[in-house]
Amino acid sequence: MRGVEQLNAGELFEQHETLETLWRATDAPVRGLYHGILQVGVGLYHWSRGNHHGASVLLAEGIDRLRPFTPACHGIDVAALIADATTLREELARLGPERMSEKEARRALRVRWTSPP
Repeated sequence: MRGVEQLNAGELFEQHETLETLWRATDAPVRGLYHGILQVGVGLYHWSRGNHHGASVLLAEGIDRLRPFTPACHGIDVAALIADATTLREELARLGPERMSEKEARRALRVRWTSPP
């Protein structure tokens, strides 16, 4: 899936564009999976731009939106994605706005597959 490839490559703005198109064209309930991945990626985009509040909110919303799809959905290891995003959100809180730039957000997370895409 192109949006996941972009997220894994650190192409955070591009993954947003790709996944938003897919999310809007998909019916529920799978629509929520794509929306959750998109939000996690946008959270990382906000982090890369120094927006602490936006990063924290979007990571939390993405995590919550992904929960119904655990442990896996459409070949995506959703449980691992939630765990990794949660760890990053906790690290963001620990760093705070003053030190958030100490962590490179662009490649901080990698979506894993349970089966080939």
